Amino acid sequence: MAEWSQIARRIRVPLGFAFAAFYLWIARPTWSSILIGTGVAIPGILLRALASGHVKKNEELTTSGPYAYTRNPLYLGSLIIAVGFALAARSVWVLLVIVAMFFAIYLPVIRSEEAYLRQTFPAFDEYARNVPRLRPRLTAFRSGHGGFSGHLYRQHREYNATLGTAALMAALVVKLFWGLR
Repeated sequence: MAEWSQIARRIRVPLGFAFAAFYLWIARPTWSSILIGTGVAIPGILLRALASGHVKKNEELTTSGPYAYTRNPLYLGSLIIAVGFALAARSVWVLLVIVAMFFAIYLPVIRSEEAYLRQTFPAFDEYARNVPRLRPRLTAFRSGHGGFSGHLYRQHREYNATLGTAALMAALVVKLFWGLR
C-alpha cells in the first residue's frame, strides 16, 4: 500500500488535468447549475486558503485554525470544491469519477501523510484521537499557536486553487454561452 500511495502522490496532479478535460467534455451546465456549483465551491476555496495560511509543512504539527477541527482541511476543501464542480456539470459520471479518485488516489495519500506525521511528531497520536480525519469537529481541539499567515498562503501558492476553480467555471460558461453541448 505504501508503494501505491507514492504513485498516487505523483499522479494526482496530472490526473487532475486529465479529469478537467473529461469534465469539460461531459459537463452539461446550465446557468443555475454553474451558480449553485460555484456557491458550493467557494467555501471549499476559503477553507483551503485558511488552512494553507496555518500549515508549516515538515516544521511543526499544525493544530491551529481549521486544523483544530479536521486533520485534513486542505483535502476537505478540495472535496467541497469537487462537489461544486459535480453540481455545476450536472453529471452523475463526474460525481462517480470524483468519488473513485478520492478513494483510489486521495485516501492513500492521506494515510501516507498521516504515517509520516506519526513518525515525525510525537503529539500526532493524541491529535488524531481527538480530531477527525475529514469530518470536522463542532468545537475546536486545543488549538496550537499562531494565526493565519498571508506569507504561508503565498508560499504554498494556494491562490492556484482559486484560479483553477475560476478558470474551470469560466470554461463552463463559455461552453454554455456558445452552446457547446
